[in-house]
Amino acid sequence: MKFNKIVLVDYTKMNDESISKLKEYSEDQVEVYDDYPEDEQTIIERIGDAEAIIVSWHTQITESIIESCSSLKYIGMACSLYDDEAANVAVKFARDRRIEVRGIRDYGDPGVAEFIISEFIQLLNGYSGKQWKDMPRELTDLKIGIVGLGTTGKLLADCLKPFGADLYYHSNSRKEDYEEKGLTYLELPELAETCDVLSFHLPKNTQVMTSEYFQKFGNSKVIINTSLGLPFDHNSFSNWIEQESNFGIFDGDGGKELSEEIKKRENVIAHDKSAGWSSQTLVRLSEKTLQNLADFWGDK
Repeated sequence: MKFNKIVLVDYTKMNDESISKLKEYSEDQVEVYDDYPEDEQTIIERIGDAEAIIVSWHTQITESIIESCSSLKYIGMACSLYDDEAANVAVKFARDRRIEVRGIRDYGDPGVAEFIISEFIQLLNGYSGKQWKDMPRELTDLKIGIVGLGTTGKLLADCLKPFGADLYYHSNSRKEDYEEKGLTYLELPELAETCDVLSFHLPKNTQVMTSEYFQKFGNSKVIINTSLGLPFDHNSFSNWIEQESNFGIFDGDGGKELSEEIKKRENVIAHDKSAGWSSQTLVRLSEKTLQNLADFWGDK
């Protein structure tokens, strides 16, 4: 069984090998775009009468796009699909119209954990010119809170534990296996009051850190964010980071919504590059996206 046509509507970052294999599932040639469309009309024109599309997290596939593309049977997300609300695809709207939507998970997490460890150790010791405290310090006994104990959060915990960090977490559900490893579950207000460092690993459009929690968190603290977007109100963070003893660490995804003024502050480390984009990441992304499409036909 094949789709009439498969369209990669934007720069999905799928590798050539996986794109070539997509041809096995398409009667027509696979159409590949290597940019990000600027408006809905462009997306609609690219999709046309295609029965299957693949899209990165950069491009919104809205209800109006889905409604305009009546031939669609399959939407493959070359990005994470944690829940419908955080997705860049109108998932429920699509599924109500019997369009299959499948996303991927756990493809860039090792690189994200490496980024956090690398940047944080540099800040602790002043290796790159910025130093958190007057004296360098180790990870040992540092009270670190992990907000969102999914795959990345667990990898980070596993990396930190051997160094003797004092680890706490908050997540939508309790993780008994990690509590057995020594992590302590706390509600967010307690987490903010207890920890010296908070590292956020949350789905897109998830804001949990209120101005009240910033007050509980206090000063001489560190926030690390590699979520897709800010997990807190921009103004609340702006007020908190005015204290020079506070530090913020962001990768390209986590700091994308920060103002340029904040990014230029001495106590903010904000990279343009997204963490986790390694050669291994791209292989995993490509293979998982391709496998989802193959599984769709296998489930028929």
